[in-house]
This record gives sequence, C-alpha cells and structure tokens, in this order.
Amino acid sequence: MSTTQSDGAVRQIYDPVAETPTSYRRDPEGAHPPLSYPGYKSTQLRHPKQPLLYLPQTITEVTGPQLQAALDLKPTDSDLTLQAAGEPIGERIIVSGHVYDTEGKPLRDTLVEIWQANAAGRYAHRWDRWAAPLDPNFKGAGRCVTDADGRYEFTTIRPGAYPWGNHYNAWRPAHIHFSLLGRAFTQRLVTQMYFPGDPFFPYDPIFNSVRDEAARQRMISSFSIHDTRPNWAQAFHWDIYLRGPGATPFEEAF
Repeated sequence: MSTTQSDGAVRQIYDPVAETPTSYRRDPEGAHPPLSYPGYKSTQLRHPKQPLLYLPQTITEVTGPQLQAALDLKPTDSDLTLQAAGEPIGERIIVSGHVYDTEGKPLRDTLVEIWQANAAGRYAHRWDRWAAPLDPNFKGAGRCVTDADGRYEFTTIRPGAYPWGNHYNAWRPAHIHFSLLGRAFTQRLVTQMYFPGDPFFPYDPIFNSVRDEAARQRMISSFSIHDTRPNWAQAFHWDIYLRGPGATPFEEAF
C-alpha cells in the first residue's frame, strides 16, 4: 500500500499479504480528487506547483519502522463513546466494514484510524472555533487493526455537518475521516466516509472533487439493520478497496 505517485501508465504498490510488489494500471481520470481543485479554495495554496517525482520504495520503507511494534491498542481506542468520564452527546452508531487489497482479498493487520467532528459538527481542535458546543466527553479520534478477515469496527457518535468558509453558505456533509496504514508508516492512504442521503452532497466541492459519479458513490456508507444493536446503536457498513475498478477514492499524496 503506497501513496507514492508515478507519471507513467503503471503504478506499483506493496502488498503486505503477498509481500511482493504488485503492478496495476493507473486509475481512470476522476476516480480520485485532484491535487488542485478550483472549487476547494485551499488546494490552490497548498498543492505542488512542480511536477511530482516518482519515489520508488526501497527495503527501508517497507520493513521499518515496523508498524505492529508501535501499537498498544486498548478497547477504548475503537469505541469513541468510552474515552471519557461520561457519555458523549448524540446518536451512537457502529461503523464497520472490510479492507480489501488490490486483488480484492481481505487485508489483515492493517491499522485503521478515524477522526471526526462531534454531534454538533465541531472538532476537538484548538483551531475549530465556530459557534457549536464542544463535548467534553467526545475526543473524536479512534483506531483499530483489521482482523484475519480484513474487518474493522468502530463505535462512535454520528457527526454533524458544519460550516467551513470555503464560499458563501458553505457546509460540509457529515463525514468521518479514515486513514489506513500498511506495514510501515510510509504506507498511508487517507479518505472520507459519508452517510446516505445527505442534503449537502450537491453543494460540497470536496465531495464533488471526485468527478466520477460511480466513484463518489463508493465514499457513501450504507445503513445496516443486521449490524444495528437493538436499543443501543444504529449501524453503517463501508468497505474500503485500495485499488482496482472498484477502488475507494483517496486523497492524492503530496
């Protein structure tokens, strides 16, 4: 799993299951958001102004530092409702799914991290100062490792939409940020998961920076009555595909 970019027609990634490099063709135009997207104003300031350079991975990048050695996971890491003294405010939800590699095989032992706003749409971050209440019982971040079947699961609070100042009356749809790490810290992919039926989809330039309609739909989770816990929490299912025809859109690497 790699975020390095190539200017050729074929990319190469490291498959931590097969432990061999895997080659595949570049994703079609519009499958992933571009580095610079006019509707998303801040990309004009931070995207690279020079052509990207291909940086092939060496044995150093794929063998060290070892990710598993750095992990010390606790049950509260994947349950964001148990990370403080009291219960957070909002709808409890369960978000789960599988991570699949380039060949569609479940990817085990992959670190999945999330971060999100609280039920009022505010992040527990010093620079988020819009007029919504902070929840002292919600930190908004969690992590877990996929099991032998490539499955992850988080218990959290459904995030709220929030204004973000990109343009007049700009609001972000409710979403959860996902980060996936391979065997090493240099193997990182970042994306966002959305919720079905959000009214802000047509107006959000970040969501629509993925220009392919089918690819955008792959960022939207689905409600799962089977995973819902009676009298406790709703459930949403979202599978993540690293590459291939059904790949989940990821932010391009800088």
